[in-house]
Amino acid sequence: MKEKIMAKASELFLKLGFKSITMDDIAGEMCISKKTIYKYFCNKEVLIEESTEIMHKVVHERIQAIVQKNHNAIQENFEIRQMFKEMFSVGDTSTMYQLKKHYPEIYHKLVNREVNECITFFKQNIEKGIQEGLYRATIPIEKYGQFYYTLIFDINGNTVSETEAQSLELEALEYHTRAMATPAGIIELEKQLENHATL
Repeated sequence: MKEKIMAKASELFLKLGFKSITMDDIAGEMCISKKTIYKYFCNKEVLIEESTEIMHKVVHERIQAIVQKNHNAIQENFEIRQMFKEMFSVGDTSTMYQLKKHYPEIYHKLVNREVNECITFFKQNIEKGIQEGLYRATIPIEKYGQFYYTLIFDINGNTVSETEAQSLELEALEYHTRAMATPAGIIELEKQLENHATL
């Protein structure tokens, strides 16, 4: 039952945001009593913290599934961005902004948990792009991975509107890619920008 509650809570938090969803909402959606939820979670903060761990796991499983499709490095980044766009289309207020504003301790734990995995993935993507001739071979990989991580998390933690956050993420991805791209990479970037403009 605990796993079912966390799964439903995660779904509702993603769809409607951390602040607006109450324990009553979750109980009503599951047709169980609020008392049943409190049997496993002493308060909403504990439920949010455990739910963000599930979201973290799901996000990284989906990223790995995209990586295994063996797209080129630039397409891979655009596919991952599209996955985030679909997962976090919650309405007016950015999920990460809500988490940072209303539950800052949980937000900072999440960011600290994400940092190593995200930067490792960004570095692997850069190495892949260099091997494919899409990124310049002279890139300081560690620094560029850190730059992009800082940019993306700053957008998500400080942009109120989900629509604006997603727009800024696309611009950040273009900025990041142009900074690294070879002439062949620029051609691939323009192709991906055109493909994703309609999505």
